[in-house]
Amino acid sequence: MKNLIAFLTKYYHWLLFLLLEVASAVLLFRYNSYQGSVWVSSANYVAGFLYEQEADVTQFFSLTRVNEELSLRNFYLERQVNQLRRLYTEATQDTTVMERNELEFLSRYKLIPAKVVSNTLNRADNLITIDKGSLDGVEKDMGVACGNGVVGVVYLTSDHYSVLIPVLNASSSRISCAIRGRGYFGYLHWDGSDASTAYLEDIPRHAKFKRGEWVETSGYSSIFPPGVLVGRIGTVYNSRDGLSFKLKIHLSTDFGNLRDVYVISDYGMKERKELLKAANDSLSEKNNR
Repeated sequence: MKNLIAFLTKYYHWLLFLLLEVASAVLLFRYNSYQGSVWVSSANYVAGFLYEQEADVTQFFSLTRVNEELSLRNFYLERQVNQLRRLYTEATQDTTVMERNELEFLSRYKLIPAKVVSNTLNRADNLITIDKGSLDGVEKDMGVACGNGVVGVVYLTSDHYSVLIPVLNASSSRISCAIRGRGYFGYLHWDGSDASTAYLEDIPRHAKFKRGEWVETSGYSSIFPPGVLVGRIGTVYNSRDGLSFKLKIHLSTDFGNLRDVYVISDYGMKERKELLKAANDSLSEKNNR
């Protein structure tokens, strides 16, 4: 106790100076709007800088695992392509046709890489923000995917940022999907609960499939090309009316660890949308007569 009293007695003027400085700063920034706004702006800038540095460090240390996942995924896709090429060659004895068709198909699409800057998982209608916008070629209604599968659809764009409606959006996300190798398709939606699962509805009762089979985009919309991975079939349910199946899908995309994505730009999407709109307008005019 004597040491504490001696310390306070010796340095009381410095302690009093610090106390008065803190009090004056509080009074200055709390009761003066201009100084207060400067303080808030500075604090936000510092906080943003620290969050950015934290994100960079976290991303750096997660690169090893991300690279492992991408390498495994690339290996899986390469095996599929090689198997398909072998089967096609055995059936037709012609390797050039498949390669030419594949190159022609891929030439329709451009991938725009982007990074996730904000993401939510705990809401019924989640949204994702990425760091690419209209100046980078991103447009509304473009599909977005990652190395593991489907992410969502572009909803709004600014010059440098875009907001996505992800699969984990209960009210707005509807993606046309098909069972790989089966041809049966339905619409994927999320029920607002588990971030690792969604449901594929409207699968016909006569459809033949097994649990564990892959589900991918069907290509029947102008948003996603066919073959983008969605997930695996889990539990099988009957629809409410009993006329179709409802499949629980274990999503291949980990939305809780989503950082790098790519926007799928389809050069023919705008033309197909304009044609579809013209057809709908023509039918509406015909029905109104």
